[in-house]
Amino acid sequence: MNRAIVLARILATAILATSTMNVAAEPASPLRLAAANTHAASLDRWAAGTNYTLLATPQPPAVKRGKVEVNEIFWYGCSHCYALDPALESWKASKPSYIEFVRIPVIWGPTHLQHARLYYTLQALGRPDLHPVVFDTIHQKGNMLAAQTDEDARALHLAFFRDHGVSEKKFNEAYDSEAVKQAVERAHSLTGRFEVASVPLMIVQGKYVTSVSLAGNQGRLLELVNDLAASEKGR
Repeated sequence: MNRAIVLARILATAILATSTMNVAAEPASPLRLAAANTHAASLDRWAAGTNYTLLATPQPPAVKRGKVEVNEIFWYGCSHCYALDPALESWKASKPSYIEFVRIPVIWGPTHLQHARLYYTLQALGRPDLHPVVFDTIHQKGNMLAAQTDEDARALHLAFFRDHGVSEKKFNEAYDSEAVKQAVERAHSLTGRFEVASVPLMIVQGKYVTSVSLAGNQGRLLELVNDLAASEKGR
């Protein structure tokens, strides 16, 4: 009788010890380890310094924890940006939900500044559908939508928006808005902070930089962007 009680107590102690060990090991669950290994494995096929580089001074992304920011640095007058745009539009529709995609117009000089203002004006007007139309206007119709003076460029931009159903009043409100002004200033700042020397560039979470030429082709570029973003998810 006493022996049975002792054996029962020993068994209960062993079960409790096993349960405690399992609780202590929970943070390193197989699911979490598998996820970490998947992220690491997804980058194994890419070579740092060859397929992508790291910014010397990473920039903090403007997204919440659990999200990953992906930026395209582009210029409307760039034929390579124009060629990449349809692939990016297709990728946007199928990208992982945790990726926040934000375009940033490069600003190196007066023409880039005029195009940046045009881009942020169409964003302020809620007309992202006009983004590819701007590309077509420049590269297919030969209208650069830029001029020697900002006043002449403004007139070109107003004519463009009028042709696509935007009133002069709404155009002026957006074009002169504080939101557009601040967005242009931020793009100018990020051009320097991201050390942009060519476009188009893709930047992941403010620290990984890659391009079509580094990745190999458009398809590989978007695969690489997805893999880099997956490696940053949850950090």
